[in-house]
Amino acid sequence: MLDDTQLLAQWGEGDKKSGEILFRRHFDSISRFFQNKVSSGADDLVQRTFRACVEKRDRIRDMGSFRAFLFGVARYELLMELRTRARHRAHEIDFCVSSMRDLDPSPSQLMLRRQVQRQLFDALRQLPVETQITLELHYWDGLTVPEIADATDAPIGTVKSRLRNGRLRLLEQLGQLVDSL
Repeated sequence: MLDDTQLLAQWGEGDKKSGEILFRRHFDSISRFFQNKVSSGADDLVQRTFRACVEKRDRIRDMGSFRAFLFGVARYELLMELRTRARHRAHEIDFCVSSMRDLDPSPSQLMLRRQVQRQLFDALRQLPVETQITLELHYWDGLTVPEIADATDAPIGTVKSRLRNGRLRLLEQLGQLVDSL
């Protein structure tokens, strides 16, 4: 089985099958990355990310892993989209500022789970963009601190700080949401 870097190289040389494999392998993670951040246009951002991966494939040699490269491209596409959207506003954006019950939940459990997820996503979306990206790359996508540093083009210390501060701010946001109920 070919690794992601080999698949990307073959895709860049015109092998559509390699592109399909790569796309299927990482679609869910990249889609979730965008779904958690934008209210519309996530599908377009996913497509732009994979297209940009092929166009920028020579840069992967500088990265520690393909996933770090892929999320770095996704982050770049997100920031470009947010900047484009901000041009239509008057202000600038600052990006730093398994049991049976689980397998077959009742309708009320599903509704509660959706409500909790919505509250978590609302709390995440209130964090600065770079903090939200860092938390999600670490907790949802399992990237290590060095991989996140590669993906976000940030020093390792900054990533660690964003994780630490992001967790605290997220807990504060969730506490405020619970207090408001």
